[in-house]
Amino acid sequence: MDRIAIYDMDKTITVRATYAAFLTHMAMSRAPWRLIFLPVVGLVMLGYMLRLLTRSRVKEINQGLLMGFHVRRADIMPAVEAYADKVVAENVRHEALARISADKAAGYTLVIASASYRLYVEPIARRLGFDAVIATDHFSQDIDYVRAKIAGENCYDVAKLRMIQAWLAAQGVDRANVHVRAYSDHVSDAPMLDYADEGFAANPHEQLAKLAQVKGWPILRWS
Repeated sequence: MDRIAIYDMDKTITVRATYAAFLTHMAMSRAPWRLIFLPVVGLVMLGYMLRLLTRSRVKEINQGLLMGFHVRRADIMPAVEAYADKVVAENVRHEALARISADKAAGYTLVIASASYRLYVEPIARRLGFDAVIATDHFSQDIDYVRAKIAGENCYDVAKLRMIQAWLAAQGVDRANVHVRAYSDHVSDAPMLDYADEGFAANPHEQLAKLAQVKGWPILRWS
């Protein structure tokens, strides 16, 4: 493993963010009555905006409301796989697919590093031909159950970089001996882009576009 290409997922590979759509899909697929909690979800998001709740806690509460606080993995996986099919069919940037294919052809190990839940990132990554996933994990009571609780860190900002470094160490990879490319649309991934030998601002929002000009990161515009 001497070449690694790390991709953020939401709005880098995908056109739209996937997290809220995932929870809505799970509610509609398994228990449509849970949609009555959508106003509560709005209040939870307001709590985050007012800094009363952390990003991690918001994700836990919203998952509990729309998917359940304690669910059997076997019961939810058909709906999770269906969501992955939907994302790949309707919500993936064609130029991103071309870049992923080019990196793979150039011998890069392909990794998605996403703040979204591993629960559904892995099925999406598998469909897109990725080799590994670094993502926000669930705290599971046992292998058969998924709890609405994050295990470890939310894979976001500096925490994402720490998780990437931990993954490299677990693979026995010496950073000095590997060439890293990284792609993201959001300024929260600046630590990851700085860490990479080649950082790319893919479909960047305004803050990242400005930072990319300062840092010299190429800007990619994918439809």
